[in-house]
Amino acid sequence: MLMTFSEGKIIANQHELVIRIESAAKVTLQAQVDEVTLIGGANVITATGSGINWSIRLDNEEQLKELSNEIGIAIQNY
Repeated sequence: MLMTFSEGKIIANQHELVIRIESAAKVTLQAQVDEVTLIGGANVITATGSGINWSIRLDNEEQLKELSNEIGIAIQNY
């Protein structure tokens, strides 16, 4: 799956998530799906695991739902 959001692009499948930030720095965030948490309400993706610790906010809830369906991870509401 390829999704575009205001800060860049998300490339996702059932095993891996890659986020490419379209700025001068060309930042790439990458994580295995097992290390990802989707947070509803705030529309945030977090990755925490073996040396990984990052988060990014999506534009809206629809993008989070689409990502959830693609990678098979339930959205957590806190």
